Amino acid sequence: MKIALIGYGKMGKAIEQIALQKGHEIVLKIDVNNTHELTEKNLLQCDVAVEFTGPHTAVQNIYKCLEAGVPLVCGSTGWLEKLEEVKKTCIEKNAGFLYASNYSIGVNIFFELNRRLAELMEQQKSYNVSVEEIHHTEKRDSPSGTAITIAEQILQNISRKKQWVNHPSDDAEDIAIISKRIDPAAGTHSVLYHSDIDDIEIIHTAHNRQGFAAGAVLAAEFMKGKTGLYSMKDVLGL
Repeated sequence: MKIALIGYGKMGKAIEQIALQKGHEIVLKIDVNNTHELTEKNLLQCDVAVEFTGPHTAVQNIYKCLEAGVPLVCGSTGWLEKLEEVKKTCIEKNAGFLYASNYSIGVNIFFELNRRLAELMEQQKSYNVSVEEIHHTEKRDSPSGTAITIAEQILQNISRKKQWVNHPSDDAEDIAIISKRIDPAAGTHSVLYHSDIDDIEIIHTAHNRQGFAAGAVLAAEFMKGKTGLYSMKDVLGL
C-alpha cells in the first residue's frame, strides 16, 4: 500500500516505522518545510493519506485529500467545530474519511467501557463524575481530543450532566476535565465517579506512541479503496 504522511513529527515518524515494517511504502511526506508538495498530483500517487498535524492546518489538509479523492485517516485534534462540514464535503465528493480522536486499540476499548459505565451511572445520582488527562508539554490542544470524546460519551448517557468544562467546577451540571501537561507523559486518561461512600475509576495509560501509530496504520489498511465515513469502531468491529 502506498501511503501519504501529512505531518512528519514524532507521530508521523512512528507511523512510518510501523508502516514500513508491515511492507507498506511511504510515497509522500509532508511537514512544515514542504507544504507546497501537498498537491492533487502527488496525492493521486497514494492509496491512502494519514494526517497528523495540528488544529491550524488540519482542515485545509483534509479538504485537499477529499478533493483528490484519496481515502484519509485523520488524527489531528482541536478542529472539531468543522467536523460536520468536513463530513458533508466527504459525502458530496464521494470520498473516504476516517476520523478518531485516538487510534490506540486500548483507548478505543476504554471508550466502550466509558460509555457502558456512564449508562450504568445514569440512575446513580449520588456520584459525581470528572475526567483527567495528562500529556507531554508539547501537546498543542487542551483538553485533548480523547478527553473530549470521553466527556461527550458521558453527556450522551447521563442526563443530569449538560456540558463539559476545562477547569474544576462545583456546578452539578458540569463535567470537569482537568488537563495536565507533564513530560514525558505519552497520555493518561481517567474517569472518576466520586460519592461520599466510595469511588469508581477507570484509567488508560499509554506507555509510548506505538499503540497510537499501530492503530493509525491499521486504520489506513482498512480505508484503502473505501468511500464514506468511518470510525475506529468500524476498524475494530466494536
